[in-house]
Formats: sequence, structure tokens, C-alpha cells
Amino acid sequence: MTASSPNAPPSRSDKKMTRIQREKRAVIFEAALQTFSEHGLRGSTLDQIAKAAGLSKPNVLYYFDSKDAIYQELLESLLDDWLAPLQALNDSEEPIETLLTYIQRKLDMSREMPRESRLFANEIVQGAPRVRGILATELKALVEEKSALIQGWIDAGHIAPVHPYHFLFSIWAQTQHYADFDIQVRAIMGDTDPFETAPDFVEMMYRRLLTP
Repeated sequence: MTASSPNAPPSRSDKKMTRIQREKRAVIFEAALQTFSEHGLRGSTLDQIAKAAGLSKPNVLYYFDSKDAIYQELLESLLDDWLAPLQALNDSEEPIETLLTYIQRKLDMSREMPRESRLFANEIVQGAPRVRGILATELKALVEEKSALIQGWIDAGHIAPVHPYHFLFSIWAQTQHYADFDIQVRAIMGDTDPFETAPDFVEMMYRRLLTP
């Protein structure tokens, strides 16, 4: 999924759909992503989504039962994409470079998928009613696994001592700030693209932190 053209999450009926129907679903998801990222779930309406998609409201309801159904599928698809870089974090002979690669991937996602980041942030701010169970189970287990990996690198003297959980939290906060607070960042930096200098700064900061 990309910021400009997200793939519609698969459904049980996808195999029965025609190419045109699949394309219509993709158009609806693109419009919904833009609408939800700007207004949140509560502030968004089916009329807004339909207008952004260039479709009638009944046409949108042909593909989805409700606004909440669109939001739920978008969110579930987003979680898969959002966790992929952390899932790919594996044991390596060069732990610092491996961690820096993960950090840069997260920064790339903020540049390429700002709407998806804001959609997820809005869900968390609202108390994560639709993903709380996933956060407390699947995400928790994944973080525990990767924290054990990081602790192993610390114990072996490959990286400087850091608290694994807070280390991961700091990465998420640092990198996603550029998407979630894009307006603030660009208001301060003016015509300068923050992503021209952010990668070098973030790498320098974390390399210094991690170097024994």
C-alpha cells in the first residue's frame, strides 16, 4: 500500500468480483483514507467519502455496509503494513546497521504514507476501540520478541545499553512525528523539505546512542 494509491484490503468476496468492482473498491479506499486522515472517524461521513471517490452514496454502500466497515478494513490493512518493518527485524552480525535500517524504513513510511500514520494515530488517541485487542496481544508479543533480540545484542556488547521497550517507543515517536505533525513541522521549516535532512539527523542520533 502506498500513500497515493492504497491497495484495497482483500475480502472473502474478492474472487467473485469483476475487475471494475475491484477498481471501485480501491477508489473508495483511497477516498476513505484521505477523508479519515483529515477528519477522523467521527468527523467523517459517507457523503464525504462518496464525493471524494466521485461516486454516489448508494454506490459506496453497494460495496460496504457502512462507514465503520470501510474504516475497519482500512485499519486492519494499515496494521499489517505498519508492523512489517518490525517483523523483519532479525538477528544480524551488524546489529547497529540492522537497527538503523529499521529506523530509516519507519522514517520512509512517514514520508510515503503520512495519511496512514495519521489514521492510526487518530485511532490510538480515541482509545483504540477497534484494535485494542491486537495491541494487547499480537503487537505486545511482537515487541517482546524484538525486545529480547535487542537485549541479546546488549548482553553481547554489540550495542550500548538501552531499555528495549523505550528504545522502540522513541523510534516510533521520532519517525512518525514527521507524518502526524506534518503541518507543524512544515510551518517551522518553511520551504525546506524536512525529509532532506531528517534521515541524516536521525541516523546520527541513533548511531551515537547505540555505539558502545
